[in-house]
Amino acid sequence: MKNPTMTLAKSHYNSITHLENSIKKLLDYCEADNWAGFDPFDGLNSRVFKAVPGVDTRFWRLIFIQAIKRSPINLRHVLLIPKEQNPKGIALFCSALIKLRDLRILENDDTVCHLLNRLIELRSQNIDDYCWGYNFDWQSRAFFLPRFAPNIICTTFAGNALIDAYEKYGRADYLDTAVSAGRFLLQGLNSSGSDDELCFSYTPFDHGQVHNANLLGAAFLSRLYSSTGEKSFLDPAHRAVRFSVKRQHEDGSWPYGEHENQKWIDNFHTGYNLVALKKFSQYTHDDSLTDTIRKGYHFYRNHFFTVDGLPKYYHNGLYPIDIHSIAYSLITLAELSDFDESALELAERVCKWGIKNMQDETGYFYCQKNRFFKNRISYMRWSQAWMLYALSIFLHNIRIAPHPGSPAS
Repeated sequence: MKNPTMTLAKSHYNSITHLENSIKKLLDYCEADNWAGFDPFDGLNSRVFKAVPGVDTRFWRLIFIQAIKRSPINLRHVLLIPKEQNPKGIALFCSALIKLRDLRILENDDTVCHLLNRLIELRSQNIDDYCWGYNFDWQSRAFFLPRFAPNIICTTFAGNALIDAYEKYGRADYLDTAVSAGRFLLQGLNSSGSDDELCFSYTPFDHGQVHNANLLGAAFLSRLYSSTGEKSFLDPAHRAVRFSVKRQHEDGSWPYGEHENQKWIDNFHTGYNLVALKKFSQYTHDDSLTDTIRKGYHFYRNHFFTVDGLPKYYHNGLYPIDIHSIAYSLITLAELSDFDESALELAERVCKWGIKNMQDETGYFYCQKNRFFKNRISYMRWSQAWMLYALSIFLHNIRIAPHPGSPAS
């Protein structure tokens, strides 16, 4: 008779091997393309669009971006949209590669150091403090953001990658650059709120109140405080957390933002909020947010996965099954697994499904699966960078987690 414990342990080993093989294929793909590619929102990089007179208006920019983004056929070659390196994508690659170096998936530090240098080169120009933005013009409903103009999202991910590098290599210049990014959040962005609350704007050009951006900023500032002891980062971080925690719904959810047209509730932005709150608690040694995180995780776990473990895009709708939702589901479930003993098991199901159904044989991950078709376009930031980062975090967690047959299980 077969020993069931040995069978389960072998299954765990096979899962890790399968995951490592997926990561290596994705690494090879990204490195072969020099970490550069297309982006869902890069439509305004089109030389064709720029050459047409009279279309450079808010209306036509919105239409063009959405048309390119929603098309299941990649029109970028025809529209002369080049493959480029995206600062946020490079930041995610840096953080992922540092983890993979620790996990011995990456053989040396050369690629990490090269990409860290590239990240610093890609900073927004003509601004005193270090900050980062997207490599394309971006038109939202509320405002226009020029190419490489800074925003809080790109800056926090770049700053965190630099702190990862400081913790790995001990180079003070990495930490100094991250500190400069923290100053940009405090001095270069707009803020709203009251004496004891604060909400960071997304960019220097708007006054919006978006919860994931606000909480990601708070978590980054709290990490800077933890790394430097600089108290000027701590109070704004606390105030930003208070703002978004106060606006958590009774059921544990958050809207994307506070404006009347930002009331949707989706998978990965909810995950951003939860992981940011967890990180803030760790960096500040503040356990007062436990109930908030637990309530938010309960909503997340019960509303963003099907009974088969597929990650839903919205709390009330499955499609599209987006690679970004898959990636951040792996991160959220891994980071909050101490709230749920079944979280890593669910993450493993999400991971296996994602690799089987969304990874191309050449190594890259598809963008979306809709009800009747797959969008197989390769997006370097949205898909590849996020999946490499997520898979590196998940691999780290399942390597250190007890498995059937181990003394700790």
